[in-house]
Amino acid sequence: ENKNKQTNTHQSTMESLERQLICPICLEIFTKPVVILPCQHNLCRKCSTLGSGGRFRCPSCRHEVVLDRHGVYGLQRNLLVENIIDMYKQESSGYFYYNRSKPEPELKNDVLMCEEHPDEKINIYCVTCSIPTCSLCKVFGSHQSCQVAPLKSVYETQKTELSDGVAVLVGNNDRIQGVISQLEESCSAVEENSRRQKSRVCEWFDRLYALLEERRGELTLKITAEQQEKLDYISGLQCKYMIAEGRNVSHLEKVERGYENMDHFTANFSPERRTILNGDENEEDEDEEELAGTVSPETQTSSLATPAPAQQRQTPVPTSPPMAADSSQMSSKPSQSVNINPAENTPLFTPTLDTSHNSSTDAPAQVRFCLPYSHPYLWCLGIVII
Repeated sequence: ENKNKQTNTHQSTMESLERQLICPICLEIFTKPVVILPCQHNLCRKCSTLGSGGRFRCPSCRHEVVLDRHGVYGLQRNLLVENIIDMYKQESSGYFYYNRSKPEPELKNDVLMCEEHPDEKINIYCVTCSIPTCSLCKVFGSHQSCQVAPLKSVYETQKTELSDGVAVLVGNNDRIQGVISQLEESCSAVEENSRRQKSRVCEWFDRLYALLEERRGELTLKITAEQQEKLDYISGLQCKYMIAEGRNVSHLEKVERGYENMDHFTANFSPERRTILNGDENEEDEDEEELAGTVSPETQTSSLATPAPAQQRQTPVPTSPPMAADSSQMSSKPSQSVNINPAENTPLFTPTLDTSHNSSTDAPAQVRFCLPYSHPYLWCLGIVII
């Protein structure tokens, strides 16, 4: 049992080592010389020569390998892998890994023998079952009804087909690698053009931004200057209006003070007083006129002084004349009965404008009222005036 375990362990180790020594192109153990790529993967030199052109891609990691003028001979050899291959071949001598799921056929003088007929060599190939077998299996065994062919001819045919298939795959791979290289170059060109265009766009926008900033500064200065100019103009207008308003207010205040002052209005009733006093002397004439049924009024004048300026409002305010001394005489006068014809409609006051005064003097114009001293209401007027 221990021997079997050791054998199984040794076999698994060899299988693992074999997987590490398989070329990714020919899928066989590396054939010396073995070259190492810049990506640290290994290839057979004969497999690396299948690539066309001065570049190819690593079949393991797809990294692009660029060859110099020496081609694949310029790649460094991996001597460590070559030594491991030699050691592996020494350790695996006497073992043949044909089909690991089935028992290994016995080797007799380096010739494969049939499993069902140990004394018979494997010399034919069953095309129907796709396995090699012996002649007895075809004649007496399980492959009697199967189609068979000589093993050597089938080997040569399949080898040729596989070689042609590998050549086709290599050619397709080369074409694909060329297309991929072109696409990568296109990507690089697109990236470079994009970078260049971005740089140009950024440069254009920087220039435009600088121009806009300059224009903004100019417009800001112009607007500020116009603003200051207009503010100065408006401030000047405000000052002018304030000064004008101050002048107008001062004038209005003077006008208001003059308007409120009413002392210039005067009234002189001295002529009326003299007319009333002279009425006693003409008493006899009045009696005769009353008997005759007529009234001869004697025109008397009264002057009312008005202020000189016509623009100002005038409100005549009569003042009481100094007639208190004659009140006793007026009250002691007996009332006379006078017959007045109503049709005559004799007015109590007949106003007339006196324009005989001198315009150069300050004397105001006078309005005269004709007072009939014999009128029955004369005494009432005298009483009211007193």
